[in-house]
Amino acid sequence: MNKINFPIFFFIVFVIFFSAIDKVSAQNSLQNISTINVDDISDQQVIQLLQQAQKAGISDDELISQARSRGMTGAQAQKLQVHIRQIRTKSGTVVRIDDTTAADVRKLNYKQDSLDGELVKKDLFESLEPRIFGAEIFKNKNSSFEPNLKLATPVNYIVGPNDQLNINVYGSSLVNWKLEVSPEGNINIPGVGILNVASKTIEQATSAIKGKLAANNYAIGHGTTVQVTLGNIRSIQVIMIGQVTKPGTYTLSSLATVFNALYMAGGPNVNGSLREIEIIRNNRIIRHLDVYDFLLKGDQKNNISLQDQDIVRVPTYRTRVQLVGEVKIPALFEVLPGETLDNLINYAGGFTDSAYTARIKVSQVSDQQRKITDVVEADYKSYIPLRGDKYTVESIISRYQNRVVINGAVFRPGDYELQNGLTLNQLIEKAAGLKEDAFTDRGTITRLKPDNTTEIIAFNVKDVINKVVNISLQREDIVNISSIFDLRDKYVVTINGSVRKPGQFAFAENLKVEDLILKAGGFADGASTKRIEVARRTFDADPASKSSSVAQVFNVNIDGALKPNDASFVLSPFDIVSVYSLPGYEKQKTVKVEGEVLYPGSYTIKNKNEKISDLIARAGGLTASADVEGGSLKRENIAILGIDKDKSDTVALETERISQAERLKRTYKDSTTNGEIQQRNNYVGIDLGTILKSPGTKTDLLLENGDILRVPKQQQIVRVNGQVLYPSAVVYERSKSFNDFVSNAGGYSPGALKRGAYVVYPNGTVKGTRKFLFFNSHPAVKPGSEIYVPKKPERKGNSVQTILGLSTGLASLGAIILGILSLNK
Repeated sequence: MNKINFPIFFFIVFVIFFSAIDKVSAQNSLQNISTINVDDISDQQVIQLLQQAQKAGISDDELISQARSRGMTGAQAQKLQVHIRQIRTKSGTVVRIDDTTAADVRKLNYKQDSLDGELVKKDLFESLEPRIFGAEIFKNKNSSFEPNLKLATPVNYIVGPNDQLNINVYGSSLVNWKLEVSPEGNINIPGVGILNVASKTIEQATSAIKGKLAANNYAIGHGTTVQVTLGNIRSIQVIMIGQVTKPGTYTLSSLATVFNALYMAGGPNVNGSLREIEIIRNNRIIRHLDVYDFLLKGDQKNNISLQDQDIVRVPTYRTRVQLVGEVKIPALFEVLPGETLDNLINYAGGFTDSAYTARIKVSQVSDQQRKITDVVEADYKSYIPLRGDKYTVESIISRYQNRVVINGAVFRPGDYELQNGLTLNQLIEKAAGLKEDAFTDRGTITRLKPDNTTEIIAFNVKDVINKVVNISLQREDIVNISSIFDLRDKYVVTINGSVRKPGQFAFAENLKVEDLILKAGGFADGASTKRIEVARRTFDADPASKSSSVAQVFNVNIDGALKPNDASFVLSPFDIVSVYSLPGYEKQKTVKVEGEVLYPGSYTIKNKNEKISDLIARAGGLTASADVEGGSLKRENIAILGIDKDKSDTVALETERISQAERLKRTYKDSTTNGEIQQRNNYVGIDLGTILKSPGTKTDLLLENGDILRVPKQQQIVRVNGQVLYPSAVVYERSKSFNDFVSNAGGYSPGALKRGAYVVYPNGTVKGTRKFLFFNSHPAVKPGSEIYVPKKPERKGNSVQTILGLSTGLASLGAIILGILSLNK
């Protein structure tokens, strides 16, 4: 028995225990989201939520599950799911995460992010919380409010210890000093003495230095000038207290302002005020900073430069209200005493274009519950927001008070103003009148009834145009005037056969056969102009008669030059025109002879009864090295491939051939060939020696277009392929048997199906292995043959379900037999 390594064991337990504690603490530290109202969430907030979830590798279903675990009610979670689905399917909305920012980290309810090198936990559902207006300015990495140290020294800069003053004296005297301010606030001017510059501005320090130099015989103002600038800038310490994200003492540049200090501390937290930030110096408040002044007006009058040991205190907010709905910046806003609802609307950027501005709904806190109040537009400038108010600006109703619509066969369909006394005739005139294809027997008006149901009012369009009928229109009436083309099938005619562009064409009145032939590109080569058939639909067939005519067929003879003729046949809709080829017309057909003949190459078939022996004779006969027994005929197996042999486009023909071959591979997949079809169905097994000895017999086949006759040289090898250890070409010897050739290729592989082996002879014929008792009788091998050994089919073992099914079936069968036997007793 193995001994337990206790130190390692306790270490593993320690890691698991504290990992669990960390996960639970992370879970508990997350804010409950039960107060979120999904109806108040904007599309942008949902997109941001989906982006955060995608970064953390969380699916939509997992997101909803986590929302429920965080306190969201079932009804709100269902609304969130619907909102997410709408965002996903909305046209033009793209929810994407750049691959370079996608994290592999996957946590339960938060994702890990990095801010200034510190690993922080960021709530996944933070984007759904109501936005605090202005809070994000201190969390934006692009808005650090870092002071520019390369600017000229401000004249109101207060000099302090550790500052470096650059004193440049030029003119009658030339001196350049770099003096550091001591902790006591003094500088020691060489040859002049000590001068205190602490708590002085640069402007005041410059005046004091000039006076000191003048008192020591420097001709200041009489040809000598003094310039004082700031060299190395000192650091100061500022204390951040109150409701800030990261309170504490911060070391900043002496040029730092309040905004810079707030950024370093992470800005006010959720409870912090953005409008009454206090700057405390020497135990008294010297300024109040309102961030809204900067956000709304760009005013930084209270964003003063800080001094060493200044205190920035962020108090809790007094009154914070929420404004949602049809405003440009929906958020939580902090209001100061004396500010009104009108100020709040201005903070939100004003109303959107679709806002209903006459009235705003207010949800207020009243004792132990809430109440709804309406504020009308006239009271916006006097209404004082109260603690916890929630204002909702609704959108205007999606309906019109004075609209009528006309659709269909008019020149300008669309929406129109319902003026007093507007009639149907006047509306048609406003729509620029009827089109020529308007159906004038009947039109309709879809009218909205007082209970919001609809009714149809029919009218005669001709009577309305002629002012025989005068119909007054009402709000939301929809007038529809149909086109004659909308009320019938599209009229077409069809032409097939020997034309250059056969197919369907649009029908036109007085269309003749000649016109349709022109549309089809004219006659193809070999077309007959004396016998053209036109097939027409019948509408009076006798359903009681078996021999009833189902189509009218007309024979048309036209001039080959397609000249106008008064007696030309006029077509009707849906006619089918068939143009035939001349009776004696034949396209040239070519065959090819390759190999050991005197004149190999392509030959055109001269006679319909031309045969293989004739082709050999035209090619000059065989050469002395020809292998007559190996002669083969290659002919495309059109019956299997289903390819049009008369296609002239060779690229299309080859593409179709490959496509059909791939389809055959999928259809006729056989385990004995390991899923591969041997593409030899285009070889016809012929006996060329017999054909040449007895020309004109049945074995002397008639030639067809595309045939390839090949006469090889005397063959000396046999190819062995398939399931053998080393597929190769073996030298032919008359004394070798089938198995000898296989042995020369390494012998059978373990997966070989010996009884399925076969031989493909040079002339294209195939012979397989036959079974005689318990022995395999292999075919004879000739020079130039190919031996192929297929693979054994894979045997699939019975699964548990199959065995159970067989057992159940046998048990049922046994029960039935026992029942029958018991009945017989």
